[in-house]
Amino acid sequence: MPRVAARVNEGENSWLFTSHWGVDVAVSTATPLVSLIEEATGATDTVALLRLSKAGVEVIETVITTRSRTAGAPLSDLVLPSGTVIATVMRDGQPTAPEPDMRLRPGDEVLLVSHRATEQDVQSAFQ
Repeated sequence: MPRVAARVNEGENSWLFTSHWGVDVAVSTATPLVSLIEEATGATDTVALLRLSKAGVEVIETVITTRSRTAGAPLSDLVLPSGTVIATVMRDGQPTAPEPDMRLRPGDEVLLVSHRATEQDVQSAFQ
């Protein structure tokens, strides 16, 4: 039996798409994107998340694992690629302000902003 799925741009409008209108299931447009992001970030420790072309920067995420050579290292000891800064360290689901004496732990997600660095540059610096 064929089913009809409606792609909903605004999630709060999904209630409009019902069987009354011939729709079997309403799917938020963001849902497939979230799955793709989770798949990409699960496959590698480092991933480019966002390019801000007007500002000329890229937001890159790297996840510290038990295998990462920077696990246990203070931020002050890191050698970052040129033109790169640490925006935040996500720890236990909470953003934390990067402080020089903060030590990276397995599970930390480091978000970096860079004018020049590539995913490979960040991977080399952290992993």
